[in-house]
Amino acid sequence: MRAAIYCRVSTTAGQSVEMQLRDLRQLAQQRGLEIVAEFCDEGVSGSCDSRPQLDRMLSAAQRGELQAILIWRLDRLGRSLQHLVRLFENFRAWNVALISFGEGLDFSTSMGKLFYQLSGAFAEFERDCIRERVKAGLRNARARGKRLGRPRIVVDVSGIRRLRAQGASWAAVCQTTGLSKGTAQRAIR
Repeated sequence: MRAAIYCRVSTTAGQSVEMQLRDLRQLAQQRGLEIVAEFCDEGVSGSCDSRPQLDRMLSAAQRGELQAILIWRLDRLGRSLQHLVRLFENFRAWNVALISFGEGLDFSTSMGKLFYQLSGAFAEFERDCIRERVKAGLRNARARGKRLGRPRIVVDVSGIRRLRAQGASWAAVCQTTGLSKGTAQRAIR
């Protein structure tokens, strides 16, 4: 089975990926996996969804070059549940097994599949909670008389027509009135 190792440390000050690499190489050897690549992001925050080495690894996985990805812990792969669930879905679609050393998870096993399903359910629950909070906030704002949306713009239609009749370009009209070209043109229609 062709596998890749992914490691990450947030800072290069006193931190190194060596410990992660050592543990993951040993895990690969125990499981009889062939390590074909090692991708290490050093000094890169886990809150960033896009990281140079992570992106390279994902491209290789999508091209079918990998059958398994070994990580030291899930938080090395991503910090947000939403990002992790997106990655899990991609790995599943690409037929790539994710194996986490720290949590002892192997997403090709029944326990790993259960964890995948649970994390997806939690992500959906989180999205639904956010949606409900936004809707409640909008209802509350309306109940207090708050106008929602873009603020209304007062347009001097006769002023725009007068400028255009004097031969002013749309750029000059916009500069004089402080309106966008589209707003000025709609106003005189």
